[in-house]
Amino acid sequence: MELDKSLVSGSMPLLVLKLLEGGDLYGYQMIEELRKRSEDAFRLKAGTLYPLLHGLEEKGLVTAYERTAENGKARRYYHLTERGRDALREKEDAWNTYARAVGRVLKGGVSLA
Repeated sequence: MELDKSLVSGSMPLLVLKLLEGGDLYGYQMIEELRKRSEDAFRLKAGTLYPLLHGLEEKGLVTAYERTAENGKARRYYHLTERGRDALREKEDAWNTYARAVGRVLKGGVSLA
């Protein structure tokens, strides 16, 4: 089953920040890591990732730098800033609150009304 794109796009900033929490990555690494961790549920395209990264960079949540790989190819790596770590914690808290609420509704929890 394919995931609803509106659900995926709304969670992408959180997921990208979470990936960068583990260390600096370049774009293709993020795409592959997201695919692996999600067991192929998230198949992010470069055309989606890079505008997202540029937006995170403009907000000061990530910084970017270039490094030459072993094969001689220059790669642009992204680094999670302290401000990005704070935003990640906030987004994780918001997501967990949302997920718990959705879970309660889907399970048919008791209404307090």
